[in-house]
Amino acid sequence: MTTYLITGAGGGLGAITARELAATGARVVLAVRDPARVTPPPGDTEVRRLDLADLASVREFAAGWSGGLDVLINNAGVMAVPYGRTRDGFETHMAVNHFGPFLLTNLLLPHVTGRVVTVSSNLARLGKLRLDDLNWERRRYSPARAYGQSKLANLLFTEELQRRLTEAGRDVLAVAAHPGVARTGLDRHYSGVRAFALKALYPVIAQKKAEYGALPILFAATGDIPGDAYIGPGGRSGGRPRLERRRTDPGAAREL
Repeated sequence: MTTYLITGAGGGLGAITARELAATGARVVLAVRDPARVTPPPGDTEVRRLDLADLASVREFAAGWSGGLDVLINNAGVMAVPYGRTRDGFETHMAVNHFGPFLLTNLLLPHVTGRVVTVSSNLARLGKLRLDDLNWERRRYSPARAYGQSKLANLLFTEELQRRLTEAGRDVLAVAAHPGVARTGLDRHYSGVRAFALKALYPVIAQKKAEYGALPILFAATGDIPGDAYIGPGGRSGGRPRLERRRTDPGAAREL
């Protein structure tokens, strides 16, 4: 039986992904911040607590993992939140979208036998990685740019993780995916002009169903794809997911 671990599976794309994988007969572990608020989908499923904004929680979760893990899906994330720092002192986007998944992946990697899927975003192309200012202390804070930086970090992490797995002779894939524009509520923190623009454009650019946004994640987790692949949606009506082009930067990936 294939075992999947999905972060942020209490709602949105994570919940859809968990439901669809459980329906195939797989064992699915849903990692969420508040297990009491989550009803797991039918099947061989389990809900466990994990707060990616708290590195102590990540370590506790990983320490409690036993047995094999075929696929880790780093899905949880925040988008365009006001400036804040976690208890570990990191800017919220980088903490939840990169540092938490980075630590979780590294701690669980000895258990992983199949692949690591990290969910990025189309907005990664707008991100600019500033390794000397990840906490936005030298720049004027922008929620959108902070989100873009963290999603770019997801892609660079995938690139470097695959390089190191290959170098170590591990038969494990590191891949990434993005859902396109999906109606999940992740953008609820947008305000002002951006919120107005999104409301006006959603009927044109968004996936017709949230389920379509989950298809690239499902394909990245189960499809026949190479390492360091980046999977995007095939269209607004749920077409076959496809390999996406993206910029690579081996130097920045290593530094990150």
